[in-house]
Amino acid sequence: MAISETLISEFQQEAVSTRQLLERVPQDKLSWKPHDKSMPLGRLATHLAELPSWTKVTLKQDTLDVAGFSPTTLESVAEILELFDKNATECVEVLKDTPDEEYAKTWSMTQDGNAVFSAPKGAVMRSFVMNHMVHHRGQLTVFLRLNDVPLPMTYGPSADETGGS
Repeated sequence: MAISETLISEFQQEAVSTRQLLERVPQDKLSWKPHDKSMPLGRLATHLAELPSWTKVTLKQDTLDVAGFSPTTLESVAEILELFDKNATECVEVLKDTPDEEYAKTWSMTQDGNAVFSAPKGAVMRSFVMNHMVHHRGQLTVFLRLNDVPLPMTYGPSADETGGS
């Protein structure tokens, strides 16, 4: 089995859970944040929508210089969902087109030309893209819970679906 096939299967499963959470983001709470040092709920949701696009950056490039990076700003949950759907579709297409040998090549993140980190593209895909998405999805569940938004099932039933705690 090709490396991409396993990554596509895993990504698609995680994408379903991620989209279900993004659908529950309250439009009137996009600027809400639990702490002064936290990103606002809308920025967190937008970041989740952006993350699948990092597949292309990881697998079609050897380096990403983050100097001058400016995060995407979206004004509505509808825009966030549209971005997520577009990026999730592109992610699967890029994975389908990536031969196994590409995953062994080194990828580097730089800032102003200075290396921040380097790793094989396969490791970057798992950690920098997929695990990163799962991490922020967990963060989003906490943000939603703090706003009394019922949570959907992720890896099993949630307390909101079963009536438990």
